[in-house]
Amino acid sequence: MTNPQNPAADSIGRIAALEERIAHQDRTIEELSDQLTEQWKVVEQMRAKLDKLTERFLMLEENSLEAPAITRPPHY
Repeated sequence: MTNPQNPAADSIGRIAALEERIAHQDRTIEELSDQLTEQWKVVEQMRAKLDKLTERFLMLEENSLEAPAITRPPHY
């Protein structure tokens, strides 16, 4: 691909190819960053729901541990 007759044109072509590659990489990085931000929001929402469910479960478990007093049935 090198052009021994015009090294300046060859350098310009290589620089243009590098600039194009960098532009594609910048776009990809931006897209990945946006996706990561969205996924982090989902993780935070799920964490909040898990905390609420854990608290609710512990309350239910606490209430279920309180067993009624053992008494004799009326037919004894």
